[in-house]
Amino acid sequence: MGIIEALLTAVSLCADCFAVSLCSGTTIKKITARRLTGLALIFAIIQAGLLGIGYLAGNLLIGLIFKISHIVGFLLLLYVGGSMLIEGIRGEEEALNLNGLLNVVIGGVATSIDALAVGVAQSMARLDGSSFRILFASVFAVTALSVIAGVWGGKTLGSKLGRWAEIIGGCVLIGIGVSLLF
Repeated sequence: MGIIEALLTAVSLCADCFAVSLCSGTTIKKITARRLTGLALIFAIIQAGLLGIGYLAGNLLIGLIFKISHIVGFLLLLYVGGSMLIEGIRGEEEALNLNGLLNVVIGGVATSIDALAVGVAQSMARLDGSSFRILFASVFAVTALSVIAGVWGGKTLGSKLGRWAEIIGGCVLIGIGVSLLF
């Protein structure tokens, strides 16, 4: 696997991270460089970590991963998106979004289940160690950048659309979760 293939795989894997960050960014009250860096690192560590776990697991888990990954992803996104939707409708100040560590981890895992499956597939395709390191680094970097861009873009939208952005964001996350089932 070359650098171009690794970057394309990374972009494909981080699309959900970007969507969650964009939707959740609408509810973040104050964005600091420290907070944004922390969010990006948590998502990137989870995404690259699950890719690595999948790569190491190889043949041992492939049947289980492909059978349940869509269900786990759906349930996690339904939880995060549904909570955002409910809080947006209620008009409460703090919705369940990226404002707490638990929510960040749930969002990170929900958007990274596919990375686990890709890691298993790469292991079974006998991807050599140096190619995997390129893929791992690409996934980490692209995920971190997508989260930064998503949160920043979501904050911009949120300041213009108010609680409607939160309602729309919750619906989008639920939609992504439902799409995992088909």
